[in-house]
Amino acid sequence: MIEHELTQELSELKTNGSLRGLKAIGSRDGKWIDCDGKRLLNLSSNDYMGYASDEELAKQFYAQQSDDNVLDEFGCGSTGSRLLSGNHTGYTKLEARLEELYGNSALVFGSGYHANIGILSALAGRGDLILADRLVHASILDGMRLTHAECRRYPHLDAGHLRKILTEKRSDYRRVFIVTESIFSMDGDTAHLEELVELKKEFDLVLYVDEAHAVGVRGQQGLGVAEELGIISDIDVLVGTFGKALAGLGAYAICSPTLKEYLINKSRSLIFTTALPPVVVHWNHWILERMCSDTVRRKELASLAGLVRTKLIDMGVPTLGDSHIVPAIIGDNQRTVDLAGVLGENGYMALAVRPPTVPPNTARLRFSLSASLEWDDLSGMFPLLAEGRAQ
Repeated sequence: MIEHELTQELSELKTNGSLRGLKAIGSRDGKWIDCDGKRLLNLSSNDYMGYASDEELAKQFYAQQSDDNVLDEFGCGSTGSRLLSGNHTGYTKLEARLEELYGNSALVFGSGYHANIGILSALAGRGDLILADRLVHASILDGMRLTHAECRRYPHLDAGHLRKILTEKRSDYRRVFIVTESIFSMDGDTAHLEELVELKKEFDLVLYVDEAHAVGVRGQQGLGVAEELGIISDIDVLVGTFGKALAGLGAYAICSPTLKEYLINKSRSLIFTTALPPVVVHWNHWILERMCSDTVRRKELASLAGLVRTKLIDMGVPTLGDSHIVPAIIGDNQRTVDLAGVLGENGYMALAVRPPTVPPNTARLRFSLSASLEWDDLSGMFPLLAEGRAQ
């Protein structure tokens, strides 16, 4: 019975142009990637700063290994959860450095998904209200579902609508959370965090900001949009990740010491999962130090994104945002898939993003840019895109 029903659902996904599949990713050579046997320029990664594709960086990191630190800094097993035997010294050093940078307590999680489901489900409960931007990531939505709070999604970036809700309903709830990303992963636009800080102060709210796509690429030290705006201290929970621009694994929450202690005791995704291995935590710390002073790569990435966005607009291709994530809105699911195929046949890995990941009729090619790329790498892509749209 279940096999038949699942086959029907998969068939419907295929008919709608929404069927997904895993790609066979082979060797990596800097900005190039071997995908399904083809050498492609990678325009679909989260390697925003180019660290994951930098062979020299990897060599420098592993050159630190010696007989004295092979387990403590390069070990592959953590032996348990952080509350058991897995809280090795790498965690202590990494969190201490994050606390110096952000000026508040830091708590490292196994991934951004673990952070978002674990923090929200620990803090929000019955009698509370969560107000989340309509375009927040699936991990945030799953975290909201795990709470017993009332949850609403306000129109994207609409602080006026948010104010209306708060004016009418704030007094009905014990705690109210505003939850947003700083840079949105599909549209590439930036939240108006200063407006949200004003609402937080006026209505006594908890402000939760996920900076997953901003850490590394925004701010003087790469700490994100909140650093860029000088408002880190105004955010109650700031979530950053090591798994994107920092080319590692894991995530962290910046919060008050009291909130950190509470999460250690209440966040199930922290308590009941194996800790990150020493080699991963050591890399996170090592690359964090480099990232803080890597202003050249940040500027190069911002410049490249501006050129790509301008070129799309000149071609009449709808696009969105103001960040290193540049969507080319195609609309129709199948046409978007076909265009991705044309680009793939000609050496460009730019994957199609379709509903339900994005709203209906907004299927797109999502150009996720990296500082490892140059304009000359991309220029041959635009005639292909123009020809494909015209067909």
